[in-house]
Amino acid sequence: MPKAAVRSRLPPRRVPQRTCVGCGSVNAKRQLVRIVRGLDGEVRVDPTGKAAGRGAYLCANRPCWDAALKKKRLERSLNVAISPASLEALKGYAEELPVEPGA
Repeated sequence: MPKAAVRSRLPPRRVPQRTCVGCGSVNAKRQLVRIVRGLDGEVRVDPTGKAAGRGAYLCANRPCWDAALKKKRLERSLNVAISPASLEALKGYAEELPVEPGA
């Protein structure tokens, strides 16, 4: 039996879902940006999605980032007080994101 025929009978792969801390929407993990509290306690963006530490996810648009930072949702999710240096780095990252969702 050809491999293509075997693959067509397999169920589709499950896509991991995560919830945005800013707006609460559920999206595919790859569509969101992971923020990680590293083992050293510093909070930073995790572009690979594999860094060790506690993670939280945000949509890749500025309104979600603004809400998460302003309302301290990110701090609550990561169980840490974000240092001023880390906060500035996160705000700098958010400045590069589009204002409109999906843009």
